[in-house]
Amino acid sequence: MSSLCVLRTRLPAAMQRRFSLDVSAPLLRTQGYIDGRWVSAASVFPVLDPATGEEIARVSDCGPAEAKQAVDAAYRAFHSWKLRSAKDRSVVLRKWFDLLTLHKEDLARLITFECGKPLQESRGEIAYAASFLEWFSEEARRVYGDVVPSPARDRKILLLKQPTGVAAIITPLAEQAGVPAGVFNVVPCSREKTPSVGQVLCTDPLVAKISFTGSTATGKILLKMAADTVKKASMELGGHAPFIVFDSADVEMAVSGAMNSKFRNSGQTCVCSNRFLVQSKIHDVFVEKLSRAMDAELVLGHGSEPSTTQGPLINNRAAEKVEAQISDAVSRGAKVLRGGKRLDGSFVQPTLLTDVSTDMICTREETFGPLLPVIRFDTEEEALAIANASNVGLAGYFFSQDVSQIWRVAEALEVGMVGVNEGLLSTPEATFGGVKQSGLGREGSKYGVDEYLEVKYMCFGGLKP
Repeated sequence: MSSLCVLRTRLPAAMQRRFSLDVSAPLLRTQGYIDGRWVSAASVFPVLDPATGEEIARVSDCGPAEAKQAVDAAYRAFHSWKLRSAKDRSVVLRKWFDLLTLHKEDLARLITFECGKPLQESRGEIAYAASFLEWFSEEARRVYGDVVPSPARDRKILLLKQPTGVAAIITPLAEQAGVPAGVFNVVPCSREKTPSVGQVLCTDPLVAKISFTGSTATGKILLKMAADTVKKASMELGGHAPFIVFDSADVEMAVSGAMNSKFRNSGQTCVCSNRFLVQSKIHDVFVEKLSRAMDAELVLGHGSEPSTTQGPLINNRAAEKVEAQISDAVSRGAKVLRGGKRLDGSFVQPTLLTDVSTDMICTREETFGPLLPVIRFDTEEEALAIANASNVGLAGYFFSQDVSQIWRVAEALEVGMVGVNEGLLSTPEATFGGVKQSGLGREGSKYGVDEYLEVKYMCFGGLKP
């Protein structure tokens, strides 16, 4: 590996001492939540801190029976909840937002110990999640129908928007906010029981809508199961985001964007950049500045350490995947400029590769880890061809100061979201979702509300002109 690797690591210290998950008892719940009651299952499964491998909790391992109970409870509750005024529901969502904000520190620690994310990023995740509650608490009162001009004088055409029905979704803190029993249910389960629980949620005729965030492969399975009862579906699936740096780009801005886009949560987000395409004229300067930024800004360690910016990957299999992609790229001629090594447990050094070609696995499959492969290109057409040569299309990023090029490339990229001179684009005010096999539907914005509504056409006839 390259002798240039000087990334700092706190890994030895993280492994030599214990880290305490110290949060208030009401927030650390290990049971299921069904019809307004906390429910224990016949068995439990362990939750491990990925940084140390230590057990932090044992959680109720719910199965198909509990899933069915939750569906039935939600269906019963739906018939009264849907009759509450938009203002009433708005108040509940706003209180939910306030509670998330109030308990953000404890919730952030829970995230850090469960998935390894640095504490500062966990705080950001809580704030981001809360912002959706705030946004939709406001949008709840703005679900407008339409009055359509009729072709006949004796009738009126009205389009009403009504809630779809029971939706399979998971999110925290609803009980304290005043959400009625049954409206919100949680069915935690182990990996082994996930298929059977998922089957109940996707096939039960009382469930009208499923919403899933995860891999494309799993999303396809859920869609097949949901097809028999023709459920509405929102799918936020795999990404393989291109990050293009054109010759006209502001290099400093592009490097900052790359650091934000690639190394947030150690590369474990669906919108993280996966393939970096840099035009020939600017290639060497960009790589040099990026290398320096990695040296200066990235610190491995336990997520609860204040200086940590890179925690562990979620589990050993995730680390093995990154390790395999690095090995494949090196065997095909890629050069390691930074990192390149897997460390203890599921820690992987942030890795920078150059001389990358499109036949390498890291350019054909989503990594979900701290691997940054750089492909050199010559023309805009070449970059677009490489960027669009994928069966998924969630997010895409590019940096350019050429206004004409910005419009051309933004329209040509086959993705659902485009970051232009920006590496962080998620916000509740905008739509979130992809094209191709990256999913169905949109989250966020006013369009996100429509994913949970049915439009009913009412023809009011027999009117006297």
